[in-house]
Amino acid sequence: MVPLPERGFGYAPGVFQYSCGVNALPGFRLERARFRAPVPLMEGFNRIEAHLAALGLPPTAFAACELRSPAPFTEDGFAAFNQVYAGTLQAWGVFLDRTNPVARSNVCPAVSPPPTPSFFAFSYAVPGPGGGFVVAGNGEAREGGATYQESIVAPGDTSPAGLSRKCDHVMTEMERRMATLGVRYSDATAVNLYTVHDPHPILATEILARGAPALGIEWHYCRPPIQGLDWEMDCRGVTRELVL
Repeated sequence: MVPLPERGFGYAPGVFQYSCGVNALPGFRLERARFRAPVPLMEGFNRIEAHLAALGLPPTAFAACELRSPAPFTEDGFAAFNQVYAGTLQAWGVFLDRTNPVARSNVCPAVSPPPTPSFFAFSYAVPGPGGGFVVAGNGEAREGGATYQESIVAPGDTSPAGLSRKCDHVMTEMERRMATLGVRYSDATAVNLYTVHDPHPILATEILARGAPALGIEWHYCRPPIQGLDWEMDCRGVTRELVL
């Protein structure tokens, strides 16, 4: 984990558009705020900046976010969206050269999706006790491939066996990120699953038996943000959440 003492959190390095996760440093905690309904991207940035300013926090306290998009992107469309998203963070001074320390999940509701990419929730570091962490969303694409399409685990296979392979890949990566941040499932307050496919045949054996917390899984009827992906998960552990 790379500590950012001046921001109150550290991050696990990821890709251009997001880090793999964030963890509050000693003397700080992560708080999560959720909008009552998804807020279009630029309006959301403005409301987040205003919320942080009202708390006496700079934009660089922004540590993680959860997005909702209308439908899965093509790979080119996803790259174009990431440039727009990153532009505001660069203007805020959040980026460290070409490195983005902010964690992110971006999924697509299958029912009543927003008309444009929107903010659903965000997390930020504030001084005080409580700690907290956020692990970024991760789908079933192996890292290092030239494209998402050639990296998908069990492409097109949404049978229980295929979903089991996808789930194993996603949970292995999520657990790797948790280890980098120095946290465990027992520290989590929510573990989220995003899929439109029935998880029940593998829920007990592939997820809960693996150590996911006794509080269970929050299943969101959403698709991952890239065409061809079927399974995404993330998790967080925070002691304070509010609705704006």
